[in-house]
Amino acid sequence: MTTVGRLIVVVLFEGVDLLDVTGPPEVFSLVQRETADATGYHVVLAAETMDPVTTAAGVRILPDLTFHEAAARRIDTLLVPGAVEVDSSRRVQPLTDPAVVGWVKVLAAGSRRVASVCVGAHLLAAAGLLDGRRATTHWSTAPQLAADYPQIEVDADPIFIREGNVWTGAGISACLDLSLALVAEDFGETTALRVARQLVMYLKRPSGQSQFSVPLEPVSTTRRIEDLRQHIAGHLGDRLTVADLAAYAHVSERQLTRIFKAELGTTPSSYVESARVERARQQLESTDVTLERLASSCGFGTTDTLVRAFRRKLDTTPTEYRLRFRAG
Repeated sequence: MTTVGRLIVVVLFEGVDLLDVTGPPEVFSLVQRETADATGYHVVLAAETMDPVTTAAGVRILPDLTFHEAAARRIDTLLVPGAVEVDSSRRVQPLTDPAVVGWVKVLAAGSRRVASVCVGAHLLAAAGLLDGRRATTHWSTAPQLAADYPQIEVDADPIFIREGNVWTGAGISACLDLSLALVAEDFGETTALRVARQLVMYLKRPSGQSQFSVPLEPVSTTRRIEDLRQHIAGHLGDRLTVADLAAYAHVSERQLTRIFKAELGTTPSSYVESARVERARQQLESTDVTLERLASSCGFGTTDTLVRAFRRKLDTTPTEYRLRFRAG
């Protein structure tokens, strides 16, 4: 007789993000293959009815059982994906259907562990499962999560957060990192790394790694600013003072500062520093370049300036960052 592994119930509902649903099972499916003795996981998809569910990508998925049937099972992990809609102003709004929220609350009560993927955190929040906890979600909806639920300590930076038996994951592909972390908790780091290797995931990222990077900032509606952003990204090793940028854009320094503040919510100098830190982060993760060469190539000039910038932007040092996140 086949032994059934740890039961993972994935919540399905209309408009759910496809990768949120399919990504984690891909990770979980490799556990049994990569371990000799473990039974691994048994993943099922649950919905309100047995009718096909249409995802945001237009792909239809068939549930394995209903929420009512799932509630009668002994659930190891309840996995709650998310969904969004875009309003007429192109603003992203997370979906929190009251019926789904109600079932999430019921199913969570009978689960050993609960985890949300991406904007699924909004469903957990609506169900009261994040009250008094620290949580993350996709960076684009984090301000709304904080505004709607002030009792939650929203941190939009980490790729996932664990608070007791409740886990929250950041945007989209971070569902793989979250899933690997769950595997590591259940079967150990060695198994999680084997699974990551099979998935050709170059690095199993710790939860503290930021989901934010400068290129992911909202795209400006001003062509001049977009041109400046591209210019900055291509000339980080050059001198990029406010005067230099203003001359490149053919505007005054005061006008440039006003434009940056209105379009990107920051100053030109702060943006340049963020872009340089982002470039340095990438090189620290993937190369063995010295800090002296890194400071020069990224436009910091000296290692002292590099270190100060890292402390301001990431609350760590370049050396500490490399030790934690260096791949390979």
